Amino acid sequence: MDFDLQWLLLGLPVAFALGWLGSRLDLRHLRRETESSPRAYFKGLNLLLNEQQDKAIDAFIEAVQQDPGSTDLHFALGNLFRRRGEYERAVRVHQHLLARADLPTSERDRAQHALAQDYLKAGLFDRAEAAYKALEGTAFATDARLALLTLHESARDWKSAIEVARGLEATAAGSFAQRIAHYWCELCLEADAAGDGAAADAALTKAREVAPQSARPLILSGQRLARAGRHTEALGLWTALSTVHPEAFSVIAGDYAASAQVCQRADEALVRLKALHLAAPSADLLLAALSLESDAAARRRMLVQHLKENQSLSAALKLLQDPAAAPDDDGGESLAMQQAVGKALRPLRRYHCAACGFEAQNYFWQCPGCHGWDTYPPRRLEDM
Repeated sequence: MDFDLQWLLLGLPVAFALGWLGSRLDLRHLRRETESSPRAYFKGLNLLLNEQQDKAIDAFIEAVQQDPGSTDLHFALGNLFRRRGEYERAVRVHQHLLARADLPTSERDRAQHALAQDYLKAGLFDRAEAAYKALEGTAFATDARLALLTLHESARDWKSAIEVARGLEATAAGSFAQRIAHYWCELCLEADAAGDGAAADAALTKAREVAPQSARPLILSGQRLARAGRHTEALGLWTALSTVHPEAFSVIAGDYAASAQVCQRADEALVRLKALHLAAPSADLLLAALSLESDAAARRRMLVQHLKENQSLSAALKLLQDPAAAPDDDGGESLAMQQAVGKALRPLRRYHCAACGFEAQNYFWQCPGCHGWDTYPPRRLEDM
């Protein structure tokens, strides 16, 4: 069959015209999409920067409707809902993403992580825990484990917290030995409260095995021994504490002095307290040493020396309380001064969290404000 070149010459212009027309239609459609979606997106971003969150949400919703296939717009909208406290709407956005069959694995994991954050912020801890556990083996596994650790701490589920912390250590996420030791100490306290001394002993043994240099297991062990009347053993542990963690000794300085008096080892304990106070002066160390000093003149010299070097209200109050400080017929002036100094001292006899600034009269290993561990320096505001 002969091929007629005339038909080829006629077909080429027609094919070119159809191709040109098709490209124009596609370009027009693409231009319309790329112009409308970014316009809504940038409008929402501008409103968000101007703190007009209600209008920003409307703009983002419009952008999502114009480009329903864009996952980034969905994530932006879901995160905005979460920030505003509209957790139910945030959950719906992220659940919608997870329901999409065409979602890539990386985006699916991202949506799962966002959903877990929604549940956590909403206070749905059981759902948050399940959502975080579903991220095991993904790029978000470490973040999920850290979130689970916080969840278990909030629920005081110390055994689960230990398991998660060990998993984090296994993935080279850092050392959690100190934190695990705290968990065992918390289990010890719970066992003591339940009257299970054997379980408490076992938990403390675990704490010391996990973190041999940690201060809390030594302090807690000594306090339990002192309560049981085993003061000599308690002194041995606290003596080790003064070598390993001298900065933490002021927390139990009063307990140490009391046990030393029971064991009739006041002179030995007084020497140790004076040495610790000389290295790092604190009102707690001073008061503990004063309780062991039998010589009134020596007590007064200690107080005066501390006042000269540290200007402590605790030392000033103790000096005012000294019977030799004022005559008996001073018309109540001495008592008035004591009351004034005592009132001024009260807010300074607190511990201050270095992370969030939360102040408390008692020493906490975990801050009640920010829930951080070991964020309280073992020194009261008066000594800082």
